[in-house]
Amino acid sequence: MDSPTTVAPAAAVAPSRRPSTARAGVAAGAWGGRAALHPELLATAAIDRLRALELSRLDEQGQVYLDYTGGGLHAACQVRRHAALLLAEVLGNPHSASPSSRRATDLVERARRRVLEHFRASADEYLVVFTANASHALKLVGESYPFGPGDELLLTFDNHNSVNGIREYDRVRGARTTYVPLDPEMRVDDAVLERHLATPSAARHRLFAYPAQSNFSGVQHPLEWIERARGHGWDVLVDAAAFVPTNRLDLSRWRPDFVALSFYKMFGYPTGVGALLGRREALARLHRPWFAGGTIAVASVQADRHVPATGAAAFEDGTASYATIPAVEIGLDLLESVGIETVQRRVRFLTGWLLERLLALEHGNGRPLVTLYGPPGSERRGGTLALNFRDRQGRVVDHRLVEELAARRRISLRTGCFCNPGAGEAALGLVREELEACFSGADGGLTYEEFRRCIEGKGSGAVRVSFGLGSNLADAEAFLALAESLREA
Repeated sequence: MDSPTTVAPAAAVAPSRRPSTARAGVAAGAWGGRAALHPELLATAAIDRLRALELSRLDEQGQVYLDYTGGGLHAACQVRRHAALLLAEVLGNPHSASPSSRRATDLVERARRRVLEHFRASADEYLVVFTANASHALKLVGESYPFGPGDELLLTFDNHNSVNGIREYDRVRGARTTYVPLDPEMRVDDAVLERHLATPSAARHRLFAYPAQSNFSGVQHPLEWIERARGHGWDVLVDAAAFVPTNRLDLSRWRPDFVALSFYKMFGYPTGVGALLGRREALARLHRPWFAGGTIAVASVQADRHVPATGAAAFEDGTASYATIPAVEIGLDLLESVGIETVQRRVRFLTGWLLERLLALEHGNGRPLVTLYGPPGSERRGGTLALNFRDRQGRVVDHRLVEELAARRRISLRTGCFCNPGAGEAALGLVREELEACFSGADGGLTYEEFRRCIEGKGSGAVRVSFGLGSNLADAEAFLALAESLREA
């Protein structure tokens, strides 16, 4: 490996700045003095060393970051090493045989191999298609999947809009979309899903798409569904964007046809690079609706013909982001220097710790302060919590007010429905008839404020906090303090 991109373990990297002690306990104290009370903190101390050395800006600025499902935070060493690479290399457009082009191609292909290694995927079975983000990866599948009359798209209520949007492609081609509902804990009933998967069908093409982890509730849907669905003749698309930042996705064990992800959610930098991991035989069944520079072997204007490129190139429109893709390798090395299992363990502890305390909060009259959307424990769930606060009369506190109060405390969190309308509708108890009434006569002109007024009384979203690579106990305590400030006598 060339020296400009070599990444040492995070604990060995010389810090550019030392963490401030302005917020006692946020950095070293989060696992030092309280390790005896919380052994999980000591067992995952590599995260605190990473935070002190590479994410010191959090504590120096007194910021609490609780939006890892929205995007990860980059470590200082990632930027330094990527800058060193760019300063040392002469990189040119890969669509050439010049020295600069060949060097850029080498770095892109090396990053491609590194992605396969991280996900334990065989190069004989899987290809890595670099995309702009997870949404772009999902769009590639949606626009290219060979839907036809009578074909089927099966979705869960719990899906990001970038997955829901695939239904627009199947509709115009005569296929049918079916949604599987959620139970009160925001999970899918296994028996209900099995009935959908096992129903006999004359469809030639059937696509089942679901998230490995909900970006709304943090629920982790079983990876065992992959083999079951494929056994019933379905192609399987897994949205792994919320799952892979804190969990191992082992493609030598789980073998979905398609996986979509964004690297900035895993380690913050680079943004603008995602991936579609596809089984070679599944990608071969896709049919691009257009072609572009880089996606064809040959094209003719006068003959009105083109021959698609083979492999990943057939899906990588235009020129690859050859100056930023090498930073993916740097990020993966950083993540693995800490250990994805270590991150998972830390996130599970913080999630359980915060859940237990939030659900115990009450107003002076005994009414609960928090309504949680999703499982009340840390089993089969990730570090994403969706909730609403209620006043002493049981009314929902406007999530926009909570966001404002959090910002005053320098807490970054997320509010709304998080581009997951199905989970949001299930969480808030919205039913089809009242939703259809809101859209009736709108003719595409419905604004968000008009929609909020239409469903007034049930709320229009939630508050979401999420843990990740740099999280510590002080972050969870900061949000708990915000929650306690909302209690009324």
